[in-house]
Amino acid sequence: MELISQTNLPLKLLKRGKVRDIYELDEKKLLIVSTDRISAFDVVLPNLIPFKGIVLNLLSIFWFKKTKKIIENHLISSDFKKLPSQLKKFSFLKNRFQIVKKTKPILVECIARGYLSGSAWKSYLKNREICGIKLPPGLKESQKLPEPIFTPTTKAFEGHDKELSFKELENLVGKKLALKLKEISLKIYLFAFKFLQKKGIILCDTKFEFGYFGKKLILIDELLTPDSSRFWEKEKYQVGKSQDSLDKQFVRDYLIKINWPKKPPAPTLPKEIVKKTSQKYIEIFEKITGKTFKKL
Repeated sequence: MELISQTNLPLKLLKRGKVRDIYELDEKKLLIVSTDRISAFDVVLPNLIPFKGIVLNLLSIFWFKKTKKIIENHLISSDFKKLPSQLKKFSFLKNRFQIVKKTKPILVECIARGYLSGSAWKSYLKNREICGIKLPPGLKESQKLPEPIFTPTTKAFEGHDKELSFKELENLVGKKLALKLKEISLKIYLFAFKFLQKKGIILCDTKFEFGYFGKKLILIDELLTPDSSRFWEKEKYQVGKSQDSLDKQFVRDYLIKINWPKKPPAPTLPKEIVKKTSQKYIEIFEKITGKTFKKL
């Protein structure tokens, strides 16, 4: 099994993100490759996580297909046989890539939350509100909210994202688009929440990104992965404490425990943390898809 830190393909590299390398295929299409990099608190860590890129890629493809009736997405193909001939010699691309529509991204992260956890819990403790949304008094950590809420943030290219109230989102993208982003985000969250409940998983929260393909609003980036979501095991769920998660939160918790100040340079993760993280990514893949993960 080859760990992929970064890729060097004979294409124009548009962006090397925290986890994905994005290339231009032609005027209308991009090639997105998921590496084994991992980030936390908006900083890329020195370690690679075995199989992580494959899990992220395959899970996004799984969800893109599931949610097509709610909104179209950017996926064109993930078939290795349909890659341009000059790319077929790069065997590591198998299960790691998507050919997607080139869009004009909306520079906002659209977060849907059903439970009080993470940064939302910290915000609630300060003033009982998240992104300007007032919440009832007396809620506990990890408690289910009265109804799912939409808590957008800015999409920062450097540093941390900043919370946006709905009014601030309207000022940023316009009232009509702000309402559309909220509506679709909550619709996908509820669809996924019900789907995952049957699998014994609680979807605490998740983030979406959108873009325009021509004049059409579509879903882009990744979808309902352990990098973009908090997944909890239903049978272990307990209100009033942080949960044992099946996602990247496991790494965040370790970094908080060692008092890392959440800015570069990032510390190297111990071998046991890397191994456990890889296991969690594979476990959530298998629970969601019902398929056995093949360690290629």
